[in-house]
Amino acid sequence: MTPSETVHQMIDELPADLRQEAIHYIEELRPPEEKPAAKKFSLSWAGGLSHLKSSTTSGELQHKAREWRD
Repeated sequence: MTPSETVHQMIDELPADLRQEAIHYIEELRPPEEKPAAKKFSLSWAGGLSHLKSSTTSGELQHKAREWRD
């Protein structure tokens, strides 16, 4: 009998409430899934509003950005 068959048989012989607890314990033993690698933050947008520098204040830009988000 293979180890997985032995474990399966042992779990089947447990009462229902303990069966669920055994399954939960086995899930706890699993190694955590690897998270995908984080992408590097791109600053390609930097300086995109530089043409507004002389005609607009930062406060006006903040208000405009709030309007764009809503």
